[in-house]
Amino acid sequence: MTLTDEDCLPETLAFNEQFEAAAASRPARGKVPSAAALAPLRRNRLGGDTPPVRLPQGQDRIVEGGVKVRVFIPDHVDGVYLHIHGGGWAFGSADGQDERLWRLAERTRLAVASVDYRLAPEHPFPAGPDDCEAAARWLVKHAPAEFGTERLLIGGESAGAHLSVVTLLRLRDRHGITGAFRAAHLLFGPYDLSMTPSQRTFGPRRLLSNTDSLRGSYDMFTPGMGDEQRRDPEVSPLFADLAELPPARIVVGTEDPLLDDSLFLAARWQAAGAPVQLGVVAGAMHGFTLFSLTITEREQRRQRDFLASAGQ
Repeated sequence: MTLTDEDCLPETLAFNEQFEAAAASRPARGKVPSAAALAPLRRNRLGGDTPPVRLPQGQDRIVEGGVKVRVFIPDHVDGVYLHIHGGGWAFGSADGQDERLWRLAERTRLAVASVDYRLAPEHPFPAGPDDCEAAARWLVKHAPAEFGTERLLIGGESAGAHLSVVTLLRLRDRHGITGAFRAAHLLFGPYDLSMTPSQRTFGPRRLLSNTDSLRGSYDMFTPGMGDEQRRDPEVSPLFADLAELPPARIVVGTEDPLLDDSLFLAARWQAAGAPVQLGVVAGAMHGFTLFSLTITEREQRRQRDFLASAGQ
């Protein structure tokens, strides 16, 4: 484990404190939220209270299976990054971070295809994974014709990191596809929906995610399931056979209830035979890349460096 950004710890912890203080005046996210509570989360950008900016560089496409993807194509394409957004499987969208994805595309020379998968609770498991699987299969079949390259990468944030691993496992187990995606970039994902120790013990701290909000997300995504059912490898990839998966970069903060998920997944991924870069950001809370922080600038640079060179 590599602990990064300890020199930024005062700034990072001060931000966490400010976030908690501001969150104290907002309703707690715990039980399954109502449609009225979900509406602003779906309308506004993740981590903020204003709608996202849609850039003209984004192209909305519908691929096989009727799945929507939002595509960004830079002037020169060296590969394709299949991006899966976060939002607890219940909010977030493919057009919710156009500025970041376009900047990523330009600086890494990667076309970016972001999946607009169906959201819970209206569309619980397995709808979201089904859509991500369909988008991945479309890329495997059509990337050379569509983008002029066979070099595919996959990744996402939070629920999107979970769906990225689930997608790789489905490609392998359902279609015999291994090696098509040459690397995975996984930011602060939940990989055990029956809850790792760090999830259970984090408690009610009013950061972006805590024990209660995670339980609420799992209840929306996998309604009616108990812990044992949520340990099914198709639901919780931490319990899956991780053989034949590509090299990965796995990142999490020390103040994230999902800390154990990344630590455990990295250990199992490496034990299964694939190289892993594990980054643990000192003091960072869940979703820290959504905010203007020094650690965010550094992490985005590290992500770009990894994606630009992975699978070459």
